[in-house]
Amino acid sequence: MNLSFLSPVQDLVLAHNELLSVQALGRKISIHSQQNGFPDLEPVKLAIIGVPENRNDVNYIGEEIQLSEIRKSLYGLFPGNWAYNIADLGDIVLGETVEDTYFALRSTVTHLITNDIIPIIIGGSQDLTYAKYRAYDEYIPMVNIVNVDCNFDLGDSTKPIKNTSFLGKVIMEQPYNLFNYSSVGYQTYFNSQEEIDLMEKLYFEAYRLGEITNNVSFVEPIMRDANIVSLDLRSIRSSEVSSKQKFSPNGFDGREICAISRYAGISNKVSSFGIYEYKPSKDDEATSMLIAQIIWYFIEGVNCRILDDDFTDLKSYQKFTVLIEEEELIFYKSSKTGRWWIEIPFLPNIDNKLKRKTLLPCMHDDYMDATNGKIPERWYKAYKKNTV
Repeated sequence: MNLSFLSPVQDLVLAHNELLSVQALGRKISIHSQQNGFPDLEPVKLAIIGVPENRNDVNYIGEEIQLSEIRKSLYGLFPGNWAYNIADLGDIVLGETVEDTYFALRSTVTHLITNDIIPIIIGGSQDLTYAKYRAYDEYIPMVNIVNVDCNFDLGDSTKPIKNTSFLGKVIMEQPYNLFNYSSVGYQTYFNSQEEIDLMEKLYFEAYRLGEITNNVSFVEPIMRDANIVSLDLRSIRSSEVSSKQKFSPNGFDGREICAISRYAGISNKVSSFGIYEYKPSKDDEATSMLIAQIIWYFIEGVNCRILDDDFTDLKSYQKFTVLIEEEELIFYKSSKTGRWWIEIPFLPNIDNKLKRKTLLPCMHDDYMDATNGKIPERWYKAYKKNTV
């Protein structure tokens, strides 16, 4: 791991940390500091990395980002009954160009995920998600991204990458490793009809803010299938955050965004998590504390992970077959966790993205809908994407 990419946590944060209770999170984690150097990563499961890069923000006017207030808030929280070790690796040093920062972030994330360490990115602009996605090029062949955002961030892939258009680059640039993209909490009036139609055409998943706020547990199967989770702070309603962070009166409240973060942590597949579009301001307590709590709930979720059985042992699951029209839908329910899956069939006569039949996370409600003659939308989109 190239340590020159990372600068230590600021001394003022460390001085603040010394005044905290010995039971506080900041006193329990390994910290990259000027005095003690880089922590040993051998026992670490989760690594916090700051990336104060915002030069590709469409509204960038030269302001710099400081992440010290977030660290102070996070360090001051008390950990749960957690089994995993956590490290704060400091901040990625900004490159001469944004591409240099991307390279540093990509290299760092690649090193961590290949060593089974989950990076938690505290970022500037959300285009950093593209660099994080590229870190998976040599790691797994197909990647699922979940974006908690009020926008799709599709943009025009022929133009230079920006924080509002990084997804276009993810889709269009080789190597083509994106299997599925899910947008959680989008707000229709922030997205053009062309973008909404394109999401539909690509068989990507888009869940409106109202759908999620009506039942936050709806997010669980979406997160269960994700490798990368990218959270845009503009998805949070303005009453929850500090003055510079305010974006829209509509959005997730603090409780909902923390629940979503916990679902991301619980997912056995999620191997990187990022929070983006942080805008520091003088009255920053609300935003920095909310980000700290989002991170806390993600770590809590990771510590609550339960590995489901692989469905090879008949005693470990129940199997349900539902006939709808000419389709045979096969559902599985884990005896250990009670979680549900639906099978996507392998189509050997088609050059598809799946090389074998695969299981798609779903909810009990999907099974109930199927018994009433309704094909689950997630299954339909995955099936169609598999045949494209």
